[in-house]
Amino acid sequence: QIIFSMKSVSKVTPQGKTIIKDIYLSFFYGAKIGIIGMNGSGKSTLLRIIAGVDKSYQGDVVWSPGYRVGWLPQEPELDPNKTVMEIVREGVQDVMDLLKEYEEINNKFGEDEYLNDPDKMDKLMARQAAVQDKIDAIDAWGIDNKLERAMDALRCPDSDAKIEHLSGGEKRRVALCRLLLQEPDVLLLDEPTNHL
Repeated sequence: QIIFSMKSVSKVTPQGKTIIKDIYLSFFYGAKIGIIGMNGSGKSTLLRIIAGVDKSYQGDVVWSPGYRVGWLPQEPELDPNKTVMEIVREGVQDVMDLLKEYEEINNKFGEDEYLNDPDKMDKLMARQAAVQDKIDAIDAWGIDNKLERAMDALRCPDSDAKIEHLSGGEKRRVALCRLLLQEPDVLLLDEPTNHL
């Protein structure tokens, strides 16, 4: 089944320079495709269009519904004030949000508002059970171990290191780690060897 196609896609700058012209492309789920060309030939532009980041083109671009696309640009933007671990955790933000909600629920058990109202306590206990079921279903209790293994596999810098102090290659590895943890269905890497 074809999950992506583009038909007669072209991009022209506001100054009238043609970047790409009349591109036809489609691919199946699981395909591994490399786009090769000279510097300035439009490879990054093509990837931005496929990723849905660049929408200023002519032609048709269609994704089959239900596929999540992960895109890693040549120079990923990372918050310089965050640590490596904070950036990597963004890749599993839904899991981190669940764990945070569970902690917040547990903190409420000692509050008078819940201790003195059996209905509120019952609702809180039901919500705790529902959140715990979600956490158990995705094995979120071991998330820190998973993050450490992913960071180690990609040779990311120390988890406490500030992004602002990292080299370009280190930042790319951190961004790649975050992206891989999001587990997109389709992974688009712009200049992938730069990231490794």
